[in-house]
Amino acid sequence: SKSPSPRPNMPFRYFIMKSSNVQNIDISQQKGIWSTTPSNERKLNRAFCESSTVYLIFSVQGSGHFQGFARMASEIGCEKSQDWGSSGFGGVFKVEWIQKESIPFHFAHHLLNPWNDNKKVQ
Repeated sequence: SKSPSPRPNMPFRYFIMKSSNVQNIDISQQKGIWSTTPSNERKLNRAFCESSTVYLIFSVQGSGHFQGFARMASEIGCEKSQDWGSSGFGGVFKVEWIQKESIPFHFAHHLLNPWNDNKKVQ
C-alpha cells in the first residue's frame, strides 16, 4: 500500500534532528537555540508556519539514544551562531526544551515512520 502523503495544516509536526556530537545538544539546552543545515531550513520553516506546534526530537549520531525533545519556538532567521563552530549550518532559531533525558532507541522500536517506508523511528 502507498504511504500517506504529508498534509499541510497538520496541528503537530515532528522531526528527528541528528547532531554530530553531544556538545551541540548541550549548547542548545543551555541557550535555547538550534541551527541546522540550509537544506533543512525550508522544510522546518514551512512546518512552523503551517502547524500549531513543531516538535524536534534530538539524537546524536551513533549514540543509540534520543537526547530529548524540544518545541520549535521561532522561524529560522538569517543570523548565524558561532556556538557550533561550523560554517555548514544555516540560521539560528529558538527552541524550548521539554525533555532533556537520554532514551534508548529500543524504547521507540514500536514506532514506524509512514513517510520513510515504515522504518523504525531512531
